[in-house]
Amino acid sequence: MADDGRRGGGEEEDRGPAAMYQMFEVMSELMDKLKLLNYEEHFLKKYNIKPFSRHYFAIATNPGEQFYIFTALSAWLINVAGRPFEMPQEFDDPNATVSGILEDLRRFGVNTDFPPSKLKSGSGEFACFVLDRLADAALLTNQFSWNRPVYPYEEQDEEENIIDEDETELKLERLEEEIGDYDANNASDDDEGAEPFLDLGSKSASSMTAGDASKPIDIMVSSTNADEWKLEVERVAPSLKVTIRTDNKDWRTHVDQMHQHKKGIESSLVDAKTHLDKLHSEIRRTLEKISSREKYINSQLEHHVQEYRGAQDQLAQAKEKYKQGSGGVTEHSRTLAELTEELDKVKMEMEERGSSMTDGAPLVKIKQTLNRLKTESIQMDIRIGVIEHVLMQARLRDKSLMHKDMNKQHGTSLSNHLSTLSEGDNDTAKNYFANI
Repeated sequence: MADDGRRGGGEEEDRGPAAMYQMFEVMSELMDKLKLLNYEEHFLKKYNIKPFSRHYFAIATNPGEQFYIFTALSAWLINVAGRPFEMPQEFDDPNATVSGILEDLRRFGVNTDFPPSKLKSGSGEFACFVLDRLADAALLTNQFSWNRPVYPYEEQDEEENIIDEDETELKLERLEEEIGDYDANNASDDDEGAEPFLDLGSKSASSMTAGDASKPIDIMVSSTNADEWKLEVERVAPSLKVTIRTDNKDWRTHVDQMHQHKKGIESSLVDAKTHLDKLHSEIRRTLEKISSREKYINSQLEHHVQEYRGAQDQLAQAKEKYKQGSGGVTEHSRTLAELTEELDKVKMEMEERGSSMTDGAPLVKIKQTLNRLKTESIQMDIRIGVIEHVLMQARLRDKSLMHKDMNKQHGTSLSNHLSTLSEGDNDTAKNYFANI
């Protein structure tokens, strides 16, 4: 729980420059803990979630998807840790879900002094921190403990060492045989400059190996020439060297490379620093020259600048006057257009009245109207006469009906005659109106 004290929002300035990469390390450790909990079988396959990378919650890519997987993984870890927690759904309230996760995290003894809104994106330092602490709680509940690391046995290197040892033993045996033969051939020669050496022949070797440890070993004086011995040693020395094959994956090789690169960087830094210092001094002198030239030019062109500023002020005043004048011209142009339009209307009215005064069309229309009125009055008189005739015939019929009881036969013939007469009158009237 060493990271609990620095998870607050107000202690960012106390952290080192590598703090922004801390969440990547936490996410990497979280993936190892999830693999120990076998999350592929119990979480990914069970809830149909695609596998995610080792830096999935450290980098913001898809906030909606990341928040759902974050809440689902948190709920699963809480359940594995022994506390009931419902799996979040798509339409659940995110504030309630985050509050529930933080509440269970506090019950596990973890300090959560950061706002819940930091977890709504589903990624970032706080999301990795919450998942890492929940994974720790789940591992503690399952009574998981870390064992000591078991390093793999490098069989290939061991075989190479065995081969090298065998080759060395064979070379030593051959050397002993050659030295023994040389001693046997030169045993009779007495050299005054010879130095005392132990005899490495078969006799001394057998006495050293098979003899009793308590029996003292006699000091043998060698009769071998020292110069010839040195020449022989120089001849067989290359065969006695043991060559170890270098492995690029060995950490010693990397350390040597780091030291070599460090020396190269230090040697290159001296030359680069010299060139950079020269470049810095040249740039500084150039800037000083530019600043002095700029000051000189400003001092020489000061009166021109003042004239330019005065010309700009005059131009601004002229533009303002032109703007005011153009505004008055626009207003007068609008008034002129209105007066021209009214004048055109008056001219049109005068032309219409003049044409109507010289034209005789109204008199013709009056005469036609009078003739039509006379014709209509004649037609009305004819209609009135016909109606009076029809009325008279009706009265005559009424009188004939009054004498019906007196003389039925006479009344019947008279009524037939009147009806015939009236029908003829009606036909005459109809023909007349039809002709009209």
